[in-house]
Amino acid sequence: MLTAFGRHHDRLVPIDIDTPGAAAPLWIDLDAPSDEEAALVAQRFGIAVPSRSDMDDIEPSSRLYREDGVAFMTVTVATGGDGKSPVTFALGREVLVTVRYADPTPFGNFVHRPLAADAAMSAETVMTGLVETIVDRIADTLEQIGGTLDGVSREVFAGGPSNPTAKTRDLQAILEQIGRAGDLLTRLRESLVGLNRLLSFHGAHAATSKPAREARARLKTVQRDVLSLTDHAGFLSAKVNFLLDATLGLINLEQNQIIKIFTVASVAFLPPTLIASLYGMNFEMMPELKWSLGYPFAIVLMVLSAAIPFAYFSRRGWL
Repeated sequence: MLTAFGRHHDRLVPIDIDTPGAAAPLWIDLDAPSDEEAALVAQRFGIAVPSRSDMDDIEPSSRLYREDGVAFMTVTVATGGDGKSPVTFALGREVLVTVRYADPTPFGNFVHRPLAADAAMSAETVMTGLVETIVDRIADTLEQIGGTLDGVSREVFAGGPSNPTAKTRDLQAILEQIGRAGDLLTRLRESLVGLNRLLSFHGAHAATSKPAREARARLKTVQRDVLSLTDHAGFLSAKVNFLLDATLGLINLEQNQIIKIFTVASVAFLPPTLIASLYGMNFEMMPELKWSLGYPFAIVLMVLSAAIPFAYFSRRGWL
């Protein structure tokens, strides 16, 4: 789908590029474009729309390049759910063309964001605003991940003998929560790496006009934010690994505790088994067989032989 945007007062509004006398668009947004839409953009604006396979290439030379005066910059953006998708910014002299095959939240947020009334608008400032919105979205998501990991940390270390009133922990659910946070964090870090490369590439090839210089200064600020968020994402990644190791350690402790109980129970019931085996032997000379209290005596002896090891293990703290 092709959507063209132009400025109207303090907003970017959709415009019809087929209307005679319509203002030239600042931004052409291609959402899963058809061959006809790609050909239209190439014909009217001189920008060759990259294919989906070209956008999926991970080599820097395939993601950041200039062609016929147009800068092509591709970055991977995390989308809703568990997905990610490449987004290409094709920055020409007069128009910005974005190509995407998903619906990242920052695109919708940027369209509805009011613009400064006195701000000069150009294709470059539109791209700057889009990148800023993407970075803001990543920052908000990192804050959410940080809050989630803080909650997981409290839940992981809340139980145990020091806090017997704490609720029972569902370690499997905690593992799944850590896994989801780690997966989202990985996608965000990939986006941050791509944005840092995009900003470095654009800064090296930026135009020298006054609006371009202003946009370039804004992009330098955004690049500093990206580097800061990258460091924060690295911190959160280390926290994910720590919580993962801690949760797996707790699972191992619980499993060892269960195995220990079974082992102690087996040892505790060995003496009664030995006694029962002894009295199950068919010896001709066994005095207890003719003793009226022989059977109760054997029962009491087996109970004592199980209770004494159990009491000893409890006293030593093995249970």
